Amino acid sequence: MTVEEAMRRALTLAAKAAGEGEVPVGCVITRGDEIIGEGRNRRESAADALAHAEIEAIRQACAAVGGWRLTECTLYVTLEPCAMCAGAIVNARVPEVYFGAADLRFGALGGLFNLLDQPLNHIPIVRDGLLAEESTALLQAFFVSLRVNEKIKFEKLTGV
Repeated sequence: MTVEEAMRRALTLAAKAAGEGEVPVGCVITRGDEIIGEGRNRRESAADALAHAEIEAIRQACAAVGGWRLTECTLYVTLEPCAMCAGAIVNARVPEVYFGAADLRFGALGGLFNLLDQPLNHIPIVRDGLLAEESTALLQAFFVSLRVNEKIKFEKLTGV
């Protein structure tokens, strides 16, 4: 599996999340050529603040390897990880991370701040901008649709 194929799978998961009313973020973890973990945002449907795509994928990958160290894995995610997810990536010892869209509001791998600037026991290699245009377009389309739907609901409720 190529780097691009892995990220395209993450984009497919992000699109599925969007279709379920979730912020469209998808994540894939590979070991060699095999996907061993994947996830998508499910915070709304799970009513769980921890139900981020990366956390789902890390849990699956840990189950697949039979332990918490993902030292032979690569993580692909459509949006720059937040502080929680960046911390989970460090704790799982993931050696390499690819992400698509930068997140200037919540990103913890260079967007808002860089968690990896701290003296941590593990520092993954981070490669940003992989299929960034597609990732950004999916996010933008989701939030435009959300705003339009909220406006329609408001107009129906208020008659304005």
